[in-house]
Amino acid sequence: MKEFIEGSLAVAEAVKLCKPGVVSAYPITPQTHIVEELASMVADGKLNAQFVNVESEHSAASVVLGSEATGTRSYTATSSQGLFYMMEVVFNIAGMRLPIVMTCANRAVSAPINIWNDQQDSISLRDSGWVQLFAEDIQEAVDLHFIAYKLAEDKSIMLPVMVCMDGFILTHGIETVDMPSQEQVDKYLPKYNTTYKLDVTNPISMGLLAGPDYYMETRFAIEETHKDILKLLPKLTADFAKIFGRTYNGLVEEYQVKDAEKVIVALGSVCGTVKEVVDELRSKGKKVGLLKITSYRPFPAEAIYEALKNVPKVAVLDRAVSLGSFAPVSSEIKAVFTSKKKKPQVISNFVVGLGGRDITKESIKEMFKLLSAKELTNEFIDLKPELLKESYEQ
Repeated sequence: MKEFIEGSLAVAEAVKLCKPGVVSAYPITPQTHIVEELASMVADGKLNAQFVNVESEHSAASVVLGSEATGTRSYTATSSQGLFYMMEVVFNIAGMRLPIVMTCANRAVSAPINIWNDQQDSISLRDSGWVQLFAEDIQEAVDLHFIAYKLAEDKSIMLPVMVCMDGFILTHGIETVDMPSQEQVDKYLPKYNTTYKLDVTNPISMGLLAGPDYYMETRFAIEETHKDILKLLPKLTADFAKIFGRTYNGLVEEYQVKDAEKVIVALGSVCGTVKEVVDELRSKGKKVGLLKITSYRPFPAEAIYEALKNVPKVAVLDRAVSLGSFAPVSSEIKAVFTSKKKKPQVISNFVVGLGGRDITKESIKEMFKLLSAKELTNEFIDLKPELLKESYEQ
C-alpha cells in the first residue's frame, strides 16, 4: 500500500512487520521518532512486544543482547554519540553471533556538538563485526530492514546488521513509500527460531573468556562469514524482488557506469543528488556515472573492481574522515586496485557534507570538474576559508 510518510515512521512500521519480541532504545536526535512510534505501537497493542525503557544507549544494547541471547528477535536504534556509548556492547553482540538489527540514523559526532547528518558514526564502527547496509532513500531504508533480518538470522550467518539511513534527510524526510502487507513480510521472513540460545532445559554459556589459544579463531570465523555474506546477499535480494517487486543488488548499484569516463562512488542519500547530476550532464554529452555502495560491511571489493576497472577516472565521495590519514571509503577503494592489473588512471577523493553541510548539485559538478589527470587526496569541498582561522583558535 502506498503511503506518504516520514522516514522514521516508515521504518517503525517496517520493524513492526518484522515482529520483534523485544525493542529497547534510548531516544537521541535524529533517531527519536523511530522508537517513539514503536513505543506507541506496543502501548496501543499494535505490536506484540516488550518495549524496555532504559537510562542509556549502553543499557539499550545490553537489553537486546540479553533478549536475543534467549532466542527472541530483537531491535534497537541509535545515532552518533549514542552509538559510541553502545560501542562496548556492539562489539560483544557481534562476537557472540547474535543476529540483532539496529537502525543507525547517521549523524555527526562531537565535538563540537552537531545533530546534523554525516556518516562518521557508523563508519567509525566499521571494524565491529556488524554488517552495515546504507539506504539511498526511504523506500530502500524500509526494505533493507526486511533484508537485514533475513540475512542476520540465516543459520550460516548469525551476525548483527546495522541499517544506516542519513539523519534528517531520510529520518525526517517524507516520501511516497510502498509499505508491504504482513502476509508479504511473513512469506519472506519466517518466524525466528534458533537452537543457539540460553535455555534452562539445555544450558549453554555465551561470551566466555577466550585466551590466546582460542581468541584469534573467533575473529577469523567472523571474517569468513563476511565473505559468505557477499555471496548470500544478492540471493536474498533476488528472493525479495520476487515477493515485493523491488530489485536491489544488495552490494553495489551501477548507474550509467558502463561507458562512463568519470564515475563518483558514494553511500547513502547523496546518491540521489549524484544521479540527478549524472542525468543532467549526460544530456549534455558528458559520459559520467555513479557507483552506489549499499554494503559497506562486508566491503564488496570484487563487485567494485568489476564495476570500475574500465573507468578512466574515479572520484570517491566521503561523508566521514579518518583524521590524520586518508578518508575511509576512498582508502578502501584504492586498496581494491592495489594488486590489480586493470585500474582507473585516477582515483581522487573528496570529503563533503560533514556536519550536515549541504551537498548541492553544484558541489557534485565541481567534483566531476576537478576529476582530472591530477589525483586529489582528501580534497575538502565547499570549505569556508573565512571560518578556518576561528576553527583553529577553538
